[in-house]
Amino acid sequence: MKKLLYISIISSFLFSCGGGDGKSKIDQIKEQSKMEPADPYENWKENHGVGPIKAFTLPTEIDQDLALKGQEVYDAKCTACHKAEKRFIGPSPKGILERRTPAWTMNMILNPEEMVKNDPMAKQLLIDFNGSPMANQNLTEDEARAVLEYFRTL
Repeated sequence: MKKLLYISIISSFLFSCGGGDGKSKIDQIKEQSKMEPADPYENWKENHGVGPIKAFTLPTEIDQDLALKGQEVYDAKCTACHKAEKRFIGPSPKGILERRTPAWTMNMILNPEEMVKNDPMAKQLLIDFNGSPMANQNLTEDEARAVLEYFRTL
């Protein structure tokens, strides 16, 4: 009887742990992404992301003072996960504006949690970077704009 009780307790423990359907966060995102377009990057020029920036057009000339401010913010808040010229925990920002719109980039900086939940490209990036979500650094729109200007200099 004691042995049966012991087996029952262990079985209950094993089957009750793990929370839910046993799928990892990455598997859940991949499953959800199957319902979206095959290539989430395909229409990147029309994608402004999810967040406060609805559209944004960059001026022709780079504002060097703003870019320097952006580099300071980037160095202080972003380099734990991003390297300017190579893939690291997160993607390299070099050439980002050849792959993403300015509005999308700023929304990813300002609103990473909602982007990963609701934007197909952000969801795919989460998969591509092994489920490492971007931390919200709580930047202001002005700081995000400065970081975007810095990205233009890379």
